[in-house]
Amino acid sequence: MVFLKKSFALGAIVALFASAAQAVSEEDEEMLEPLRTHSLYMPYIDNDLQNRWFDFGGDTLVNTNKHIRLTQDVPSQSGWLWSRLPLVAPNFQVDFQFEVDGKGEGIVGDGFAVWFTKERAEMGPVFGNRDRFEGLGIFFDTYANGRHSHSFPYVMAMMGDGRTSYDNDNDGLANRLGGCEADLRRKLVPTRGRITYNSGSKQLNMELQLNTWDEWTQCFTLHDITLPSTYYLGFTSHTGEVHDNHDIISVTTNIIPKTENYVAQRVNNTPPPKSSSGFGTVVKYVVGSGVFVAVVAFAYKAATKSNNNKRF
Repeated sequence: MVFLKKSFALGAIVALFASAAQAVSEEDEEMLEPLRTHSLYMPYIDNDLQNRWFDFGGDTLVNTNKHIRLTQDVPSQSGWLWSRLPLVAPNFQVDFQFEVDGKGEGIVGDGFAVWFTKERAEMGPVFGNRDRFEGLGIFFDTYANGRHSHSFPYVMAMMGDGRTSYDNDNDGLANRLGGCEADLRRKLVPTRGRITYNSGSKQLNMELQLNTWDEWTQCFTLHDITLPSTYYLGFTSHTGEVHDNHDIISVTTNIIPKTENYVAQRVNNTPPPKSSSGFGTVVKYVVGSGVFVAVVAFAYKAATKSNNNKRF
């Protein structure tokens, strides 16, 4: 009986440590500072049928209870969604929920793109945006124009210098910086993308949620990426002879002030430095709250009392 009591007390202490460790691991998320000027949620528009921070254009339709539809599941559409203000945060995370679906079972397209570019709201042939852009484009390509060793849909990135054209015939292959296969159509869970950028290390990380809620899959990491001095956040899409619904459901942009922890973990896929987490921090957290001492005292008292009862 004494042994069971001691084991129970020890279990309580371990459980407390686990709880504290969870709180410490959540410190990374607490570092994020919401950036309202580059975030977008339902109902998307105000009383003037506009949004204070974003512009919509082309064939884009706004369903205030559901989504922003860049293109419908019909041929020859082009739509866009652009921030009105430039994104000036040196380190940021953009988390966006999207949905790609349609009636088509076989050949569908063309896809949509996320932009961090000097230009904004200029329609064109590159997933609804202008060609020869300056900045970064990330393409969620659902239709293959050429033959490739990978399957589609495919997510890839290109850095534009303002002079180089997108390699449309080969689906951007000539200027691809990184990419991954991504089964992103008609999923049973909300599909999301997460882009994390660190201007200090010039690294950008792309993650996807496709199969399980809050389970992120690494897509690619880009190195030596320098965005333009002034750039805007945008989402665009187009359809041709093949088509799909391309919807943006929400956009959450956060500033990352403490890059030594969060960006190192997200971009480099490595744990934070030991000084900011781990056993030492857990002990500091628990002892500082006074809970650790109380639990140890309680456990010792319970074990001693049980032992005395056993004797008499």
